[in-house]
Amino acid sequence: MGTRQTYGPNTEVKFQSHHWPMWGNPRIIDYWKKQRDLYKYTHDQSVRLMNQGFIGSEIAEMIELPPELDQFWPNRGYYGSLRHNSRAVYQRYMGWYDGNPSDLNDLPPQDAAKKYVEYMGGEDAVLDKARGDFDQGNYRWTATVLKQVVFANPDSQNGKNLLADSYEQLGYQAESGPWRSIYLQGAYELRNGVPTAGGTETASPDTIRAMPPDMLFDYLAVRLNGPKAAGKNITMNIDFTDLRQQYGLTVENGVLNYGPGPIPNANVGLRLTKPTLDQIQLGNTTIDEAVSSNNLTIEGQRESFNEFMGLLDTFPFWFNIVTP
Repeated sequence: MGTRQTYGPNTEVKFQSHHWPMWGNPRIIDYWKKQRDLYKYTHDQSVRLMNQGFIGSEIAEMIELPPELDQFWPNRGYYGSLRHNSRAVYQRYMGWYDGNPSDLNDLPPQDAAKKYVEYMGGEDAVLDKARGDFDQGNYRWTATVLKQVVFANPDSQNGKNLLADSYEQLGYQAESGPWRSIYLQGAYELRNGVPTAGGTETASPDTIRAMPPDMLFDYLAVRLNGPKAAGKNITMNIDFTDLRQQYGLTVENGVLNYGPGPIPNANVGLRLTKPTLDQIQLGNTTIDEAVSSNNLTIEGQRESFNEFMGLLDTFPFWFNIVTP
């Protein structure tokens, strides 16, 4: 309502990502109303069904847009998806737990898959039945059951091939572009393994350089390998000479905490610019190189800083999504 009231009377052109521009005030007002009601319908009806005791997967199966919203071209699920977004509403309010105590402490996928396949009569029996369902077009089910085969036996080439075929058929049928992409990515992994090239580096040098110190330390805290850091007690002071800001960092109880100002009697103190720390963290320079070039001054126990850097994980861009 606020957008229509604020901009509606004088708007003649509307343009945004994912859609072709739109001209003409009446058309734009109608578009805004139907976009508004698309999201409110998704939210309100998901919550209504939630309060009737239905879980996310059931709500996704039940919810349908009324014709006046469903047949409006910009509301079609070419990017988002009603089935997907209704589950997001459920997750927003209810979290991961669906209320069934069997799901409260369920087995992880690989352990559960081995028992599923055992109870189904073994891999060959599952594959034989799955081929019949595949031939009947029951791709949602074959994707579900063949996931168990692949997790129970990652070397099952027949299982991987039939699951990849199922994902491809689901991808071809998907109206949502992201759904299509993930189905086809799953098929690719089953046939070729996890990719090793391409992709977008989210922690790019530009991203690291743009992080203010607080955000950078939050990122380092996420990278800290908790099990490796267990039992460690490291205190560090960092003096950013370019920013004229000082911070105290503590590794204790497997956690990295930080705050403004130095820590008395810290294990190690660093004087450097933030770009120098960025370069060390990105692996573009070493601690020794930074010291020898006078870009880093270390006071106290240098090995404490070395130890801290050794506790940080490096995250790969690619990882398994449909295989264990």
